Amino acid sequence: MMKIRPYGSHALLINFEQKIDLEIHHLVKGYFNAISEFEEVSYQIPAYCSITVVFDKKTTDYEHLKSKIELLEIEPSKTTAKTTTIEIPVCYEAAYAPDLASLAQELNLKPEEVISLHTAETYDVYMMGFLPGFPYLGKLPVALECKRKSTPRKQVKAGNVGLAGQQTGIYPSDAPGGWQLIGQTPLKIFDPHRKDAFLLKMGDRVQFKSINAETYIKIKQDVE
Repeated sequence: MMKIRPYGSHALLINFEQKIDLEIHHLVKGYFNAISEFEEVSYQIPAYCSITVVFDKKTTDYEHLKSKIELLEIEPSKTTAKTTTIEIPVCYEAAYAPDLASLAQELNLKPEEVISLHTAETYDVYMMGFLPGFPYLGKLPVALECKRKSTPRKQVKAGNVGLAGQQTGIYPSDAPGGWQLIGQTPLKIFDPHRKDAFLLKMGDRVQFKSINAETYIKIKQDVE
């Protein structure tokens, strides 16, 4: 069920059922793509189960835009047709995975089982947030669901791949963080100097690929 309400003087908020769910994600993606065609819309902020729509007050108002959105007919099953899958190489070796061993023990798994489970899935980019370019990916296999660290790190290096709850994510830049770090990618997830600063966007899919340290270093040198 979709609900729309005002969100300040020149925005509205579309809310769907409040849970992490693939069908809801496809609804978010479908409405986001359709609303992107509206000339009166300045920009949108999609999340797990909502979209903030910012509009130009000179060309429309809340009631008119709300009515226009309510007339849209979105079929979630059709939103997968335009999906892009991006392969992300990750080094899971001990020097690049500070929490892998302890997390594996906590989950009653071997480190190699954590790696196997993490790379076996193809993850949906549900939303971007927290930091510019930080992708919230899901859902994790049930066996990998875990709590954040009780004490967050003051600094997590860009490229670290972490787990938290039902999600996995990639730190796009150096920042504090409390996710369980199980590997690192040599790719630049966010680069403000690149024409397309964001490697990933909401609606993409991600497949992680395990690489060794030698390959990590080579790719790292190539992208810098």
